[in-house]
Amino acid sequence: MLVYGDIARVEDAASVRRRIAEHMSACISLPPGRRRHELLFQTFVTTGELAQGLADQEFKQRAADDVSDIHDAGARLLLVQAQSILRSWQASFLGDLVFPAEWPLLLERLDSREPVRMKRAEGYAFYALYPESYIEAALRSGLPSTTVVIGIRSIGMSLAALVAAALDSGPAYSLRPTGHPFSRHLQIGQMLRERILTERDVDFAIVDEGPGLSGSSFGCVADWLLANGVSSRRLHFFPSHKGDLGPHASNAHRQRWNERPKHVVEARELIIDVPEGAHSLQAWVSELVGAHKPSWRELSGGNWRAFRYDDPENWPPSYRQQEKLKFLVSEGDKRWLVKFAGLCEAGADKRRRGALLGKAGFTPMVIGTCYGFIVEPWIDGQPVETSALTKERVVDQIGRYLAFRARYLPAQHGGASLGDLCQMAVSNVGEAIGEDSARQLELLIDRRKYLVQHLQRVDTDNRLHAWEWLLKDDGSLLKTDALDHNGAHDLIGCQDIAWDIAGACVEFDLSSAERTRLAEIIARKVDSELREDVLTVFEASYLGFQIGLWSVASAGDSELETLRVRRTLERYADRLQRLLRT
Repeated sequence: MLVYGDIARVEDAASVRRRIAEHMSACISLPPGRRRHELLFQTFVTTGELAQGLADQEFKQRAADDVSDIHDAGARLLLVQAQSILRSWQASFLGDLVFPAEWPLLLERLDSREPVRMKRAEGYAFYALYPESYIEAALRSGLPSTTVVIGIRSIGMSLAALVAAALDSGPAYSLRPTGHPFSRHLQIGQMLRERILTERDVDFAIVDEGPGLSGSSFGCVADWLLANGVSSRRLHFFPSHKGDLGPHASNAHRQRWNERPKHVVEARELIIDVPEGAHSLQAWVSELVGAHKPSWRELSGGNWRAFRYDDPENWPPSYRQQEKLKFLVSEGDKRWLVKFAGLCEAGADKRRRGALLGKAGFTPMVIGTCYGFIVEPWIDGQPVETSALTKERVVDQIGRYLAFRARYLPAQHGGASLGDLCQMAVSNVGEAIGEDSARQLELLIDRRKYLVQHLQRVDTDNRLHAWEWLLKDDGSLLKTDALDHNGAHDLIGCQDIAWDIAGACVEFDLSSAERTRLAEIIARKVDSELREDVLTVFEASYLGFQIGLWSVASAGDSELETLRVRRTLERYADRLQRLLRT
């Protein structure tokens, strides 16, 4: 299924360096505290993304990883920053912050005449992957300072620097696996090979997020080390979770994974299931909202549904593995929602977006952020799908909401092209429903997509499902979970507002007349191409994406959750068949 995608951006290296230099200088001048630590980590992530982009640029030119001035400068600067993160964390964010005098020279060496393509570090943005987790894992590993640390790009490049800082082992290396996702391999130049293998009778730490469906990135680095004379007993893995390799792992990789040590400290062990103190999310939130001893309840993994619905059989589906950490915090008659929103700039962006939408009355107001988590008031209300609210009222509110986003929220990044959306839809429908439906869908799209011109990307919501809307006690309709889905780990991204119109039409099963009315409400406020043929193409693409997404979500879950997902897929398939008959 075509569902996931990477968010990348192309920037001038000099402008990124200036931003890093400004942030490092600001870190030095800021008073001790968690906010300084957050800026330090944000600077570290930006440095890692620049170093990754430059390393991949060289890899593309050489068709291999090898020793270079840029590689060395990037690894050393990341180590400098990682050491500062380590000291700040161990000092509970207190104490002075001093960088070695060489840091401006190292930064200046991260240069390129060509624009640099930098990938967003997914774990930091989406999966509550905290840098301190790798620091703590390394500190608890018992590995000596002679350990050779190897990071797997992209995010593994910065993660490896954190492990190296904790082990006091010197700058880490980074490698880029290539090839089929389930069968990766390495291309390493002779000079880099000799440097990594200077000593074979030492420990080797292999660092990355994951593992995912196959673990082949971890596996191919271990394969290469074994093929070059390193003993299997010297291999240590630093992943981001304690789970096994995915279903597409080779038998050899699975056996080795089970035999060798995995050093992991997850976010729960780091900042959640800990006594209140400088490293406690509970303490941070209590300070923000002015609570003293609030209670916490887990809402992640679909648990939020128990607070909105009565009968579990009628709960909406949840892609539980992809849901972000979230909690309900209560003290007296006050309640707050605490949800992971992304580390670094992602959280700040969502706070600004939430403030604008909240002030306009469309979403809950944002209270503040706490090192990756966003805090807002918990809203008591009835899911609109279980209310007696008229379809006309729903269409009016959705129209006003989408018109506001289209007019006042410009796109923060790109997204899939229309051609990619259409290709995704045809592919997913073919795999999930059958080739006959896929061919009909392809014909429907081909007859219309040439009419789609002058698309204008905006900060789309990308999640218009009925369970995302609440009817408050005062009769107003509120959109929840509205801050980050166009920046999720999927291929959609920011789209024309027609994508959200299509989403609303599908999720609320709007008729052709209701779709026209919704488009007219929005068109009065914004200049957008919202003809029927255009909306049909986007609805076809939207259905293809949702069918792919929920097909993936149905794998390996409980019987009841699988039933909920199956009902959802049947609803999408029925809407698709009706669309194909138009």
